[in-house]
Amino acid sequence: MKLPTSLFLSLGCVLHVDALYSKSSPVLQVTAKNYDSLIAQSNHTSIVEFYAPWCGHCKNLQPAYEKAAKSLAGLAKVAAVDCDDEANKAFCGQMGVQGFPTLKIVKPGSKPGRPVVEDYMGPRSAKGIVEAVKDKIPNHVKKLQGDALATWLEDKATPAKAIIFTDKGTTSPLVKSLAIDFLGTIAFAQVRDKATAEAHGVSKFPTIHLIPSTGATPIPYEGDINRDFLVSFFSQVAAPNADPAPKAKTPKSSSKKPRSKPSSSASAAFSRASEAHKSSEFEEHLAGSSTIVLDDTPPTESPLPIVDTEEKPMVIPHAVAPIPILSSPAELEAACLLPKSGNCILVLLPAEPAPSQATTSALSGFAEIADKYNKRKAIVIPMYAVPAENQVATQIRNDLGLGPDEKVEIIATNMKRRWWRRYQANSYDILDLESFIDAIKLGEGPKSTLPAGFGAAAAEASEPEVVGSTETVDSNEDTAEPEPEPEDTPTAETTSEVSSEAEPEPAETPVAEHDEL
Repeated sequence: MKLPTSLFLSLGCVLHVDALYSKSSPVLQVTAKNYDSLIAQSNHTSIVEFYAPWCGHCKNLQPAYEKAAKSLAGLAKVAAVDCDDEANKAFCGQMGVQGFPTLKIVKPGSKPGRPVVEDYMGPRSAKGIVEAVKDKIPNHVKKLQGDALATWLEDKATPAKAIIFTDKGTTSPLVKSLAIDFLGTIAFAQVRDKATAEAHGVSKFPTIHLIPSTGATPIPYEGDINRDFLVSFFSQVAAPNADPAPKAKTPKSSSKKPRSKPSSSASAAFSRASEAHKSSEFEEHLAGSSTIVLDDTPPTESPLPIVDTEEKPMVIPHAVAPIPILSSPAELEAACLLPKSGNCILVLLPAEPAPSQATTSALSGFAEIADKYNKRKAIVIPMYAVPAENQVATQIRNDLGLGPDEKVEIIATNMKRRWWRRYQANSYDILDLESFIDAIKLGEGPKSTLPAGFGAAAAEASEPEVVGSTETVDSNEDTAEPEPEPEDTPTAETTSEVSSEAEPEPAETPVAEHDEL
């Protein structure tokens, strides 16, 4: 039985939920007090998750997030902030958190301690997170050849230099991270030109030369391409920069006035921690998010408010509209089966006296996804429910070999490009459904060719009644970028949570070996 939300709110003062990430987790635990030193002041790029321990989607993301942390070890920081902790609530609010989990990439800016913060809107998978963060690693490596390299070698501003001879056109995350580790003490350059490499006695790629000082004889690296080995190699000239790390708590003497309220303490902590973010753009972003929206999610049914109830109002959930139902053959044809129809998702309902759990989950999940896209006026692939009574539904099942109408089936079709694909997940969780949508937009996953004549035998109405639109928007084609869920205001179900879950990872997901130059 689901208890009233008000009861859970009243229990908020006595319930305690352990932090999502343990001390042994590869994910760095960050608070309002140490955010500035660990993240904002760092030379390394970071991704920070803002979460609540009771949040179902946060728990779903945890395995992928920890896997990403292991893969990015040494390259970037993977951190998390517990927004359910009283000391962090004001900080999370000022960072614009309106739902859980919220992911933000923090990249060092042009001025020390003034990073650039942006929302991560990619797939909630280890691979997606790793690739996005790698792309944001600052590049302090110069690409040189010929006379430009000779001039650079004579520059005495940074006497010690490292040259990476490689056949790669781009700079690898490993090399970028090494340049950050030794920023200010060893200058890095990358050479791809074979003639330049041969002039320096290099005949094979990759080759690494360390030049201790201007005019000194280069020291070739002869070990394996391994980050730890390379750090040791470069350390013979200069020690790597010490990046801030968590320290044990020590008592502090302070002449400040005692704080009387926890909320004041949290606000003060944020003021210190977020000083690096006081830019005009960030201020404008904060101005539009005065109320932190709390999600009311079924997985734990224990939403603890992260807002100061004395100052901010509660947000009343709104009802989510169901997806359209295509009851007649004419409606189905007009919505998805015209020759120029683009991407379209059909939920083929089974013939059952009462909706099953699977049917209910599928319909409610797609309704929530559509609601989130509509809120931000973003384009979403059209989604429709097709009852078993619609004779074209039976024809579709037969044509595509889906079997009888005994269970719910979800398919995506594209009449313009003549392909279709079937939803293969075992459950109808909103996270799985959104992963299905993202895969369609990215053009990922297997597709099957529509059988000849598919759609041609739909009801031949003289003027088909249009539901939604007469033609699927072609901008939903496979090459479109995925639209991950933002931190929306709460709905009757789970819309305030970012709903892309930790997706299954392929075997080739990057690991923390970092052995590529």
